[in-house]
Amino acid sequence: MYEFDSAAFPTTPGVYLMKDAKGRIIYVGKAKSLRARLSSYFRSPAQQTPKTRLMVSHIADIETLHTATEKEALLLEASLIKKHRPRYNIVLRDDKQYVLMQLSRRHDYPRLTMTRRVVRDGSVYYGPFTSAAAARETWKLVGRMFPLRKCGDRTFANRVRPCLYHHIGQCLAPCVKVVPLADYAAVVRQVEMFLAGRAGELTEQLRSEMLAASENLEFEKAARLRDQIRAVEATVERQSVVLGTRTDLDVVAVAETSGGLGLALLFIRQGRLIGCKSFFWSGLGLEEGPEAVAGFLTQFYSRSRFIPERILLPWEPDDPALADVLQEYRQGPVRLRAAHGGEEKKLLELARANAGQAAPREGGEDIAELLRRALHLPRPARRVECVDVSHLGGQGMRAGLVVFEDGAPLTDDYRTYAFEELEGTGDDYAALAAWAVRRLDSDLPEPDLVLIDGGRGQVAAVARALAEAGRPEAWPIAGIAKAVGQPGAGPDRRAGALEDRIFLPGRSNPLPIRPGSAELLFLQRVRDTAHAHVIGRQRVGRKTKLLHSELASLPGIGPKMARQLWDAFGSIEAMRAADIDELRRVPGLGPKRAAALHAALRALKA
Repeated sequence: MYEFDSAAFPTTPGVYLMKDAKGRIIYVGKAKSLRARLSSYFRSPAQQTPKTRLMVSHIADIETLHTATEKEALLLEASLIKKHRPRYNIVLRDDKQYVLMQLSRRHDYPRLTMTRRVVRDGSVYYGPFTSAAAARETWKLVGRMFPLRKCGDRTFANRVRPCLYHHIGQCLAPCVKVVPLADYAAVVRQVEMFLAGRAGELTEQLRSEMLAASENLEFEKAARLRDQIRAVEATVERQSVVLGTRTDLDVVAVAETSGGLGLALLFIRQGRLIGCKSFFWSGLGLEEGPEAVAGFLTQFYSRSRFIPERILLPWEPDDPALADVLQEYRQGPVRLRAAHGGEEKKLLELARANAGQAAPREGGEDIAELLRRALHLPRPARRVECVDVSHLGGQGMRAGLVVFEDGAPLTDDYRTYAFEELEGTGDDYAALAAWAVRRLDSDLPEPDLVLIDGGRGQVAAVARALAEAGRPEAWPIAGIAKAVGQPGAGPDRRAGALEDRIFLPGRSNPLPIRPGSAELLFLQRVRDTAHAHVIGRQRVGRKTKLLHSELASLPGIGPKMARQLWDAFGSIEAMRAADIDELRRVPGLGPKRAAALHAALRALKA
């Protein structure tokens, strides 16, 4: 039990990191006064929640980091939680960026694109879309209704004839035709009205233009406007109006269920409900609600995510630093407050109802707990990493790492490792051992399980590397190997071949895991994802190396200039599309060399 001495801690703002007996960070918190906040953990257990009592029982050490203000402490806390993902923190595991529509303002002829990041460059953003498929359909619909350009800036600058979109009436082709800026700006305004929810104004405007075209006997134009009106009205019918005003806001609510705490977030744009996202933390109660909401706000929102001016909460926030942080992210005002009035309270109830449904479906099993039991793990396998090695005849040696958290892929944590020292060896065991050493030094969060694509030999290689590094129990490891009688490319689960084998260190026989069980199917899915990832990266590496060699073989291009060209353009295709002036911007390329390279690139096969 940790012996707490309040005098050892200052009364200044800061962040505290609680660690267990193995030195692992189990909780990160921030405080206006470190001494007062830490003292609250060591009062009577009767005043603590069950989660807090359990956490305190595992504390072996406390480290503090001082900050000048509470706002700085909150920013540091959010950063450390994302980095370490401590066991007892409210960790937002599904924090992917949702799809937005971006209308660029930096070009005379703007285009509408899909993006997942907000850049403060004056562009206008619409969304978010929680479904990428729905966003893509909306983007295609807008492209059919409004003839904005579809090509990127580089293609736009180098095009010599109209593309297919112009010929089917979905682009005005400003790249090669003289399109008055006023005419194009009128189309841009229509797109803005449509995406901003001002469909009523838009249809009235289109209807007036249709009548005018009809009176002027421009029947083709009138028919095109009629089709636009029908498409807009059909789209609007699928959206539900929840506010009488054209307001952008997010609504956050929590609800306690029998299994834990649910949180729901509603996206309201221009008074219309466009989406909802739910989150769930097992084993928590409503008493952890304030911590869950505060942790959610600082982890979900970021500088690259769209943040509305207003966010409704289940209660009035008691931490002014939360609004300060979000305002810094947004670079504009953000109001956090409880719901007021009938409309807002109805929205909060709707969010609370969705939060109550956030728990896993009745009868559904927690894959993390299933893995804990099946593989005899010390704790549920919330974070599962899988490593696979790939090479071609010993060349292009790569190890690919994929990560799953709570059963879902965490693509931001995928990694690829290259081993130049092992080129030509084809030694999978040596590659896995080298990977294990590099993974120990990584800043990624500690996994609950590392799955290795291989059998006893591969597992032993990783276990030996960990022991030689002085951390034999750094993480639980297991291997997944093809079943006996499944040679070649491996089992085909579509044909009913389900009997992959799972090996643990120091155990000669595979674990008795039932074929077709949820835990084995999950491990097979993770293994297949790792295999596809490393194969893809290995092929990209081979292609890049091949193209780099081909580029370096061009007249007047050595390895250094080839690297500069790659850094400047990123691909052979972009180099081939560049004109001589663009090539001359690369340091070291004069007019003659740029002209020779331009001719050679045009002759080079893509």
